[in-house]
Amino acid sequence: MNKKYFGTDGIRGQVGTPPITPEFVLKLGWAIGTAFRKQGECRVVIGKDTRISGYMFESALEAGLSAAGAHVQLLGPMPTPAIAYLTRTFQADAGIVISASHNPFYDNGIKFFSAEGSKLPDELELEIERLVDLPMVVVDSASLGKVSRVDDASGRYIEFCKSSVPANTSLKGLKIVLDCANGAAYKVAPSVFRELGADVSVIGAEPNGVNINDKVGSTDLTALRAQVLERGADLGIALDGDADRVLMVDHQGEAVDGDELLYLMAMDLHQRGQLQGGVVGTLMSNLGLELALREKGIDFVRAKVGDRYVMAELREREWVLGGESSGHLVYLRHCSTGDGIISALQVLKALQRTGKSLAEARQGMHKCPQVLINVRYQRGTASPLADPGLQAAVSAAESRLGDSGRVLLRLSGTEPLIRVMVEGQDATQVQAEAEALASEVRALFA
Repeated sequence: MNKKYFGTDGIRGQVGTPPITPEFVLKLGWAIGTAFRKQGECRVVIGKDTRISGYMFESALEAGLSAAGAHVQLLGPMPTPAIAYLTRTFQADAGIVISASHNPFYDNGIKFFSAEGSKLPDELELEIERLVDLPMVVVDSASLGKVSRVDDASGRYIEFCKSSVPANTSLKGLKIVLDCANGAAYKVAPSVFRELGADVSVIGAEPNGVNINDKVGSTDLTALRAQVLERGADLGIALDGDADRVLMVDHQGEAVDGDELLYLMAMDLHQRGQLQGGVVGTLMSNLGLELALREKGIDFVRAKVGDRYVMAELREREWVLGGESSGHLVYLRHCSTGDGIISALQVLKALQRTGKSLAEARQGMHKCPQVLINVRYQRGTASPLADPGLQAAVSAAESRLGDSGRVLLRLSGTEPLIRVMVEGQDATQVQAEAEALASEVRALFA
């Protein structure tokens, strides 16, 4: 289905550039309220990350929703998965998150959750788009929506995260460095790990509106690596701006990506007989993950890139575990969407059960060399991946790699980027092929 505004994860772009403008977001709020009010009275919860533009868009959404007769509960800065959880617990009709996740501060976006805390179905997104393009009609004054602020949202979510591990769980003796990316989890994440007994040092917890994801968080592990080594920590945990992703660093300062964390979670569940079915990855998941799971007799399937596609595959197969190498991990026994804090807790509990360090436990999976290069392109370019010259270059690279490698080019669903991925057995060849393809993309579309 072709959508005018919605991408793979809500509506996202640069602040001040359509559609990420106050005028559009006001109309969007009205459209959402109108769409959900068709089934009666409507209540919507709104959370946001720490971007300076969040205040502006929160006000615009609030006004639009009220104009449609929808009641609004404001949660303030909260992780995206917290909004999904609170949408369910408050029995709201919808949840809205103002966030551009791992993007820089000058981007922002609007994400949506249904009453069940899951992404909206395509049909509803299309209906919202239809309404956005209609004239805005305000309900009569007596029917305007009311707005209130929720004061205990953080405490509710902290307890929810802690409930995802057994009640007797103690992290006492575990020394952690926690990087909150100057984002939405800067208050709640340290509390979760400290209340479970861990010795927690925190970085990336001083948001000022423009430093979200800036040289901190899961998009840049440099600071976390340095702090883990300097403090002699057992490991480091890095969240992204809205805390739906998590990556880790072991005690040696080595990065541990989402594929490896997914492997650790899968092995823990498998060994305890609690892995329902297999594991869902994506087209970008490392071949090493597939091979390691296959060796243990665990099924593995690939979905399109994007957590909504991982979720769809899990629900269709009635499986419970999936994720992306970016650190978007989904464990459906506890969450209805990716949750960086809860995923980190599952990994820490798995390490406790094995008695191994993160560095030791990750050795069970051997990653194949994989290179990913992002190339920015002009948005006006029509179907860039269909270009005959680019397709010929991809075919030539695949031929040189043979059966022991993969080439994948795809468009980002959230930014004007072409993602060039090459994977194989020979690291030198993989790097060379990826750089050659990236150069071809730049020559054609940059």
